[in-house]
Amino acid sequence: MHDVCLKFLEVGTGKAARRIAVRIRQGATPALLWLGGFKSDMNGIKAQALDRWANEQGRAITRFDYSGHGESGGNFLTGTISRWLEDSLAVFDAFCRGPQIVIGSSMGAWLALLLTREHTRRKHPGASVAGLVLIAPAVDFTEELMWKRFSPEVKCEIEQKGVWHRPSQYSQEPYPITRDLIEDGRRQLLLDGMIETGCPVRILQGVQDPDVPWQHAIELTARFAQDDVVLTLVKDGDHRLSRPEDIERLLATVAEF
Repeated sequence: MHDVCLKFLEVGTGKAARRIAVRIRQGATPALLWLGGFKSDMNGIKAQALDRWANEQGRAITRFDYSGHGESGGNFLTGTISRWLEDSLAVFDAFCRGPQIVIGSSMGAWLALLLTREHTRRKHPGASVAGLVLIAPAVDFTEELMWKRFSPEVKCEIEQKGVWHRPSQYSQEPYPITRDLIEDGRRQLLLDGMIETGCPVRILQGVQDPDVPWQHAIELTARFAQDDVVLTLVKDGDHRLSRPEDIERLLATVAEF
């Protein structure tokens, strides 16, 4: 068994420079790479369950916090999908070796697909994406699940003030939704075309999810042209899918690889 090692990675330059906190557990491949959700961190229930499982199985796992999240530096208000993708790619390049099972939750699922596409373009020799596990995949959420659903008043506040503070059931503090987040998200949309990852994809989606409707997962599944994709709908599942039975299902899915 291997201990968890906390490391820090410098990403970006000038005003965009930030320090990313990364937790690494060495072990066998295929290794696991965890990509968390919007405003979450690498010490959440699912991430820790995956770390325990990896330790028991002797598998390597890498977890990290995006800039402006958890133990990482940077300001959340300056965060965008492109910036968090840059964080993800930097961690992938610096710490991942051999075949990786990339596990993305909510926003992390969108980033997992973007990371896979970018990695395929760059052909980085050190690691490969051997499989994807997407939990409540909030692909294109800035446009499909936010902007298109916002009232005219909210849209006006974002456009004029640059930020709107959205109440959240997951935090006492509202989540700031910035104009930069929305506008940058439009440069990273995936649902307007077909998606090819070149690896097996497993999707876990709660039917009772108030944030990412199950129909959104159906639409995503339809975008995969050639990949081996299995969508599992959890009838009584919510957005987090962090109950004991949800964790058991997640670990069983990861164990397939």
